[in-house]
Order: sequence, then C-alpha cells, then structure tokens
Amino acid sequence: MPRRWVAALACLAALVALACEGGTSATPRPTKSAAQPGGPGSIAALGDSISTGFASCLVLTSCERNSWSTGDGLRVRSHYRRLLDQDSAIRGRTYNHARPGARADALEGQAKAAVRDNADYVTVLIGANDVCRGGVDAMTPVARFRADVDRGLQALRTGRPKARVLVVSIPDLYRLWEVGHTDSRAVRAWRRGVCPALLADATSTALADRARRTAVRDRIDAYNAQLVAACRAYGSRCRHDGGAAHEVRFTLDMLNPLDWFHPNVTGQGRLAEVTWRASGLAD
Repeated sequence: MPRRWVAALACLAALVALACEGGTSATPRPTKSAAQPGGPGSIAALGDSISTGFASCLVLTSCERNSWSTGDGLRVRSHYRRLLDQDSAIRGRTYNHARPGARADALEGQAKAAVRDNADYVTVLIGANDVCRGGVDAMTPVARFRADVDRGLQALRTGRPKARVLVVSIPDLYRLWEVGHTDSRAVRAWRRGVCPALLADATSTALADRARRTAVRDRIDAYNAQLVAACRAYGSRCRHDGGAAHEVRFTLDMLNPLDWFHPNVTGQGRLAEVTWRASGLAD
C-alpha cells in the first residue's frame, strides 16, 4: 500500500480526537450540563418563614424542601428546581438564610451570609413580621423598614455586585383575613397569637377592630412601595416582582391547616410560579 494511503488512513482513524493538520486537540462540543452564559450557579433565599416553607410539612416548623425559592422537593417547582432544569451545574448549590420571625432588620446579616456563600442569585421576601406584631403601634415604622431593607441590599451590592437579586412583594395578608374570618378552624388557630395586629378578634365588627385591620393593610401597601423603590435604587441587577406575590388571591386550600396563615405546598408552588415569571430567568 502506498505510504501516502497509510498516512491518510491513520489520519482518518484519529479524526475524532486529532486534527490532521497541526495535531491539536479537537474543540469539545458543549454539553447540556455546561453553564449557560450569564446563568446563576447558585441561589440563596433571604427573608422570613414563608421562604423556609414553614408548616408546609404539616408541622409548625420550617420545611425548606418546600420553599418557593430554594426548595429541592418534588412537590413544589421552586426557583431552584427551575434553574436545575436549565442547567444541572447548579445542583446542590442552594442556601436558605431566611428565618421564621425575621424582620427587615435581620436582612443585612442574612445578606452577608449569602455573600459568604458566593450566591449568584438571591431572592428577598421580607416584611410580614414587621406587620405581624402585637398591635398597630408595634409595627415597624415605614422609614425604618426602608432603612433596614437598604442596608441588606447594600450588603449584597457591595459583596456580590454581579449577583442577580429578586425582591418579592409582601403577600396580601389582609386577604387571608377576608377568606378565613368566617371559617371556625382558621379563627381558632389565629387565637393562639397568629399575626395579632391583623388577626386578633377576627370575627369582631367593632369599629376599632376594623380600623386596626385597615391600618395593617395600609402598612403592607407602604412597605411594598418601599420595596419597589429600594430595588430601583439598587440598580440594574435587581428586579422587583411587580407585585406578583401580593396579587396572588390566596384561598384556604393554599394554606396549611395548622395555623391557617403560612402557605402549604400548593401556596408555595403558586408563589414560585408567579415570582419566577418576574425573575428574568425564565426560558
């Protein structure tokens, strides 16, 4: 066989791994698991009990696998699970720093923890506990709430300037009173001290109680306006959900049957769905 044919056959046999001219390695084809350009490689949740999946496992404690943000369970299609569908490289890189009872003044510490985790995508849902105090006078003043949120976001912007941030509106807690105050199960649960500023004496029609509930509703609206402004001040790496979480029309079948306040898996799934649309990360 002519020598030049031998050389040609040898070159053909090695074509998958080598180029005939120059002998350099062939460029590997991108695989499905390769990180998408600009896609987050990790996710962190900041906030309160809602983001911990509290009571969604039918016990009055956190159940992070059902978190709308970082949950890895199969019953809620969380932001993490949606990101995992896009890119398997994010698998296991979730950090949930939300804590039951946390108010806006805890946000800075949580944000610093997310910075230490090198989080690429951070969700923020805070404010329910600033409202759910012993009474209207105990609610966090609007100016202080804004200052607390700003400090938390500043910690993120300083420590992780390229991270994507999603600020989520506070759900419509007044709506929970509307749908639950005629249900004896919910009223009994609320008497144990669930969000007393709003839900104490839930069946009362007294003028003072009606005024108290209205004040809570107005304070949530004021907080939500400050969340919009804080995200705008943060810059282009922050997105607000446009009121998507607040606009969810919660029904009793979206709440857990223990405190009739925190979302169950259905409610968590609904929060995940509406906020994902606003995240800028959807396909």
